[in-house]
Amino acid sequence: MHEVQLTGTRIDRHIAPESVAAVLDLLAEHPSATRLIAGGTDLIMELDRRSRPGVSVLVDITRLPGLGTIERLDDGRIRIGALVTHNQIVASDLIWESATPLAQACWEIGSPQLRNRATIVGNLVTASPANDTISPLRVLDADLTLASASGERVVPLADFHTGVRTSVLRPDEMVTHVTFRTLYADERAVFVKVGNRSAQAISVVHGTVAVRLAGESVTDARIALGSVAPTIVTVVDAETLLVAQPLSDEQISAAAAAAAAACQPIDDVRSSAGHRSAMISAIVTRGLETLRDDSAIRPETPALLSATGTSHQPAQAIDAGPDTVITTTVNHQSMSAAGANGATLLDWIRDELQLTGTKEGCAEGECGACTVIVDGSAVMSCLVPAAVADGRSLTTIEGLAANGELHPLQQAFIDNAAVQCGFCIPGFLVAGASLLDEVATPTPAQLTDAMAGNLCRCTGYYKIVDAFTQAAGS
Repeated sequence: MHEVQLTGTRIDRHIAPESVAAVLDLLAEHPSATRLIAGGTDLIMELDRRSRPGVSVLVDITRLPGLGTIERLDDGRIRIGALVTHNQIVASDLIWESATPLAQACWEIGSPQLRNRATIVGNLVTASPANDTISPLRVLDADLTLASASGERVVPLADFHTGVRTSVLRPDEMVTHVTFRTLYADERAVFVKVGNRSAQAISVVHGTVAVRLAGESVTDARIALGSVAPTIVTVVDAETLLVAQPLSDEQISAAAAAAAAACQPIDDVRSSAGHRSAMISAIVTRGLETLRDDSAIRPETPALLSATGTSHQPAQAIDAGPDTVITTTVNHQSMSAAGANGATLLDWIRDELQLTGTKEGCAEGECGACTVIVDGSAVMSCLVPAAVADGRSLTTIEGLAANGELHPLQQAFIDNAAVQCGFCIPGFLVAGASLLDEVATPTPAQLTDAMAGNLCRCTGYYKIVDAFTQAAGS
């Protein structure tokens, strides 16, 4: 079995408490050896790559009640809990209407399977300047509530990050909520991203641009840029140029040039500094033109591959050690096995349950071959701790057929010769079945959205699209 191990140690316990207080007590007791996990889309890879030395206890917060909500407070601000996923934001009319750039950023992140698990708070705590949700939340003046056994403190997002993957969060603290303002009545805002591909792309540069308008004149401007410095940066010189001026081509060009001049971008594997400088100018230009023309587009009803936009649901607490037997419902049958602690859900399904239809392609959430459904939400099982499955319901490729008949999508793949080597096909079929459960007759755009997290090296996708279309009856 492929276990998540670290130099000289391993994950000894996977604990999923029933209350925030219990989580904080665990952090206070073992601050250096404990890591919180919700989506886990970053942490699982960090553990596997041994970049988190000394961690031996995972505290799973996905079973906690009350942290998966989006709500408008009495003062008009919006508060989201620590378990709110990117897909919950994408599905929220409140966010699209009142905090548009945050919804746009979440829509640009990863794939549906990743967005069903990855959380907004996790994106902030990971503290990479490439993380897309930070720039819109900076423009929206977000605050983070940090809790520990000794009490709570509120930290402005502008003061939270101290460098690449570093923040003021103490080892004994957790972020319980993020609170931010809504757009003003006279304000327009947009998120813009440049990546190296159209889906599953980490930002080369991203930014959020906002302006307040009185007629055609700008009364206030906010520009926050990511993936150009160790933390998100704001460009005051460019903002100042825009105030008391119309959004003319000349003013937009001047602001874009000022933004590029104010930054000293980084060189890394995704881009050169010179390319990033050019992209800063392009992003600011595109953003301001979009706001001037009021041409931001909200996508049609997105494909979430989930009924709720999240695989995080309250459940019974667990405390799993190396020999703990966990029980889950897999393809409508109760199954139990040990060996979950320190393993991914992908490996536990294959090695302990002997359900080998689910495949490992990349082990990084990039290819989709390992897609399974957890409590009604499609996820990448290579990035899910196996102990998460305790008490939950799973569907794998083996569970799509029913009553001796293939699932309509399986039959459509046969009819349209959509299979060549077949390695990626289980992931496509599970993702596709999840889509058809969600949307009986998906549009072409929804079909494309649903396949964004799945890669095929053989077919060129055309036959797969034909199969999806046949199965949908469209």
